[in-house]
Amino acid sequence: MKNSIIYLFVFITSVSFAQQTDYVDFISVDAGLEFQPEKKEIIFKAKYTFKILKKVDSIYLDAKNTYHYELHDSSFKGGIGSLGNDKIVIRSSEFEIGQIYNFTMICFSKPKKALYFTKQNNDFQIWTQGQGKYTSNWLPSIDDVNDKIEFDISITYPNGFEALANGVLVDKQVGDSLTTWKYNMKKPMSSYLVALAIGKYDKKTETSKSGIPLEYYYYPEDSLKFEPTYRYSKQMFDFLEEEIGFPFPWQNYKQVPVHDFLYSGMENTSLTIFSDAFVVDSIGFNDKNYVNVNAHELAHQWFGDLVSAKSGKHHWLQEGFATYYALLAERDIFGDDYFYFKLLENVLDLSRQDLTGNGTSLLDEKASSLTFYQRGAFVLHALKDKVGDAVFKKAVKNYLTKYQFGNVETKDFIAEVQKVYGKSLTSFVNYWIVNKDFPYEQAFEILKKQSVFVNEYAIVDCEAQSSKCAEQLKYYISDEAKAKIISQVPDLVTADTFKNGLKVRQAIAQHVTKIPLALKSEYETLLDDKSYVTIESALYNLWTSFPADRAKYLSKTRDVVGFSDKNVRLLWIVLNLNTPFYEADNKYELFNELKQYTGEKYNAELRMSAFNYLYLMKSCDEDCISELEKAKSHHNWRMVKFAKDLIKKIEENKN
Repeated sequence: MKNSIIYLFVFITSVSFAQQTDYVDFISVDAGLEFQPEKKEIIFKAKYTFKILKKVDSIYLDAKNTYHYELHDSSFKGGIGSLGNDKIVIRSSEFEIGQIYNFTMICFSKPKKALYFTKQNNDFQIWTQGQGKYTSNWLPSIDDVNDKIEFDISITYPNGFEALANGVLVDKQVGDSLTTWKYNMKKPMSSYLVALAIGKYDKKTETSKSGIPLEYYYYPEDSLKFEPTYRYSKQMFDFLEEEIGFPFPWQNYKQVPVHDFLYSGMENTSLTIFSDAFVVDSIGFNDKNYVNVNAHELAHQWFGDLVSAKSGKHHWLQEGFATYYALLAERDIFGDDYFYFKLLENVLDLSRQDLTGNGTSLLDEKASSLTFYQRGAFVLHALKDKVGDAVFKKAVKNYLTKYQFGNVETKDFIAEVQKVYGKSLTSFVNYWIVNKDFPYEQAFEILKKQSVFVNEYAIVDCEAQSSKCAEQLKYYISDEAKAKIISQVPDLVTADTFKNGLKVRQAIAQHVTKIPLALKSEYETLLDDKSYVTIESALYNLWTSFPADRAKYLSKTRDVVGFSDKNVRLLWIVLNLNTPFYEADNKYELFNELKQYTGEKYNAELRMSAFNYLYLMKSCDEDCISELEKAKSHHNWRMVKFAKDLIKKIEENKN
């Protein structure tokens, strides 16, 4: 072991001026994985193939929390060792420039991040999240995004589950108690895109126009939510292939929801993992659907997976592109007004960010998500406006063709646009990309030039022109503009305003919180809307405004649950508990139901809502505190922060 450390020290010293990618190219990893969920442990055997590019006597793998590793069947004479707890070193005096070598390694790993053992319906569910440089927490690999590797994953797990990984399932062996799935990738990718998901799932499939197999996974109990969850998936896939102009670069495309995912979704190569909070029924679809996340992660299969940014400085080449092409896909579904409204919202958010002093250049690797995603998307929209649709589309195709399975910087993309455009884009780059300030006024002018809808929305300003808003609310303007009026001047709502569509009625529920008696009957109709957001707000406002009718409102909404966080059900329980003379339910049982939602088997959003209600009711007892303490070790940092903050509040209130 001491010799290993000496070899590694010499290696690191000798290549301190360059990345390992200058010395060795890892070509492929063929890994077989077994799991011990109760111990949260992985056992695996992996074959690594690599090519020596420059003279070197040691190479390394990034490997965190990996122990008891052994080198087997190597095509060279050498040894294996480690440095600290994050690298495995393979050394040999035989390495020759231009030669390809391989070795097999057997390891045990107990990951602290990147691979998570959760519970869904009391069964273990296992899934990964590698973005950042985290895959090496569970699979020894190369964190450097510039070393793209072909990963083939085999998974062995007890029968009765589904196991997914990147690529195509080429073999499945079912034994007496264990099943082994073998997945094959034909093309290389960065290690942060390696993924797996194991759980109880059913599956439905479609085929794209170009012949790509599309696989959609869902929990067996959610069969009725399948259609609204995956609505428009094939349409978006076919649209993006045509719009981007470059064929989908992978063998197939799979999507799978998981419990308590860290983010909305993740674009793992050919295997998008997304939060099961987006699994919705037909009513939930109207409020919070998977369409945008679906399109965003799909667009990443080209922008991020096929062509990856060389460093965080150019992260917008992934997130900005994915955000913009997702909006283009949604435009194909929901129309121009939707598209321009979303772009306008982005412009307004970016201008507010600058006003607070938090704006940065698009090339600042410490920029906010708003900058990388929304500003990046608008830069592409502004660039298309400048050079024209045909030039933009041809340049994007050339860019993907030239750099496929490679890594890029901003100048690489701009160079491809300049070649087709025939003019310099230096001033555009400085103005839109390099400058710290986002050019809000110029962005707004672009949208006003392109969209009558944006002009109409901009005219509505009840603070500056309050006299006109009452008339505007009566006549034909967009629902978005009417919702804007209601948010600014709720008192303008009349009985006729309720005759508008879902968005306007939702705005009434959210902003008209003190209900005039004259609008009571119209307001009560909001409880019938196909919107859990509307029902939740309307129920609370009606319950507050008309105490004599509380029993009626509770009776009407008794069976409404809401989203996966049970937003309506939780509110209903709390209102019931605070309605003294409503005796239709056992209040002790209802209180226990509320408490049980703080338990570990429920999703984080539901738990946080239940904790909040108990805190507001001053009913967070010892059991509640116990669950909060457990939540402090949750894998989701939002849950951890929430639990710590709430415990602090409770302790402060005691003093």
